[in-house]
Amino acid sequence: MKVFDQPGVLRDQLDNMRAQGKTVGFVPTMGGLHEGHLSLVRHAKSVADVVVVSIFINPLQFGANEDLDAYPRMLEDDLQQLEQLDTDVVFTPSPEIMYPLGLDAQTKVLVPDLTTVLCGASRPGHFDGVSTVVCKLLNMVSPDTAVFGQKDLQQLLIIKRLVADLALPVRVIGHPTTREADGLAMSSRNTYLNEYQRAIAPALYQSLSAAAEAIKNGSREYLAIEESALTTLEQAGFAPDYVEIRRSTDLIKATETDKDIAIFGAARLGTTRLIDNIALNTG
Repeated sequence: MKVFDQPGVLRDQLDNMRAQGKTVGFVPTMGGLHEGHLSLVRHAKSVADVVVVSIFINPLQFGANEDLDAYPRMLEDDLQQLEQLDTDVVFTPSPEIMYPLGLDAQTKVLVPDLTTVLCGASRPGHFDGVSTVVCKLLNMVSPDTAVFGQKDLQQLLIIKRLVADLALPVRVIGHPTTREADGLAMSSRNTYLNEYQRAIAPALYQSLSAAAEAIKNGSREYLAIEESALTTLEQAGFAPDYVEIRRSTDLIKATETDKDIAIFGAARLGTTRLIDNIALNTG
């Protein structure tokens, strides 16, 4: 496994591999790796000859009073896990490499509409930071395929729109959410939860699952389903941000005639913000 922190050196290495006819897969991460991340790497290995994993905690996507300073930093452990998977290349740039002029002077990539709802409404500017860093990383790595988790379905849709609108020559693949045995979606932020909060945390997925079951059983009273899920979360001890049923293609609020929909949820346990979603086809 080769580890690089300079984009130029990374490009030279990947150009040599491409000259040998090898395809490149890419998995961008912010480190704090868990089985969810590793499943993305395995997926990338199944569709590409060479897999690049980036580890970069992106300050541009954190707002004021968010958890940038507390975000898990476990580079040595991350590298060990990736080496055990026979990962080919790991890219670990510094903020100074990614944003040499500083965050305020950085040119930003803005994706309209998709970034102003759900987490975009709760975290203004967050997805501008995500789209900017992903665009930069895609340009640095120039992969044939990039794999992203479906746990953050909104982010996945934004990246797919970005790639399409900017005509970037990369295929974006969404990989299903990896869950703990009790249903909690795996996340680096789960490490913030204390024992009591961890016992409560699966209620987020359970509330979305109950909403999905109501829809599967024929209900199209989406507002009532959302309100019921919010009440369930509050009673479980969460501070809900939102539960919303939207089209899974463009994030427009779902109507009873829409077929491809998703139930999105975000809620806080203490200072930890958890997100999840369940996609459905009602046709």
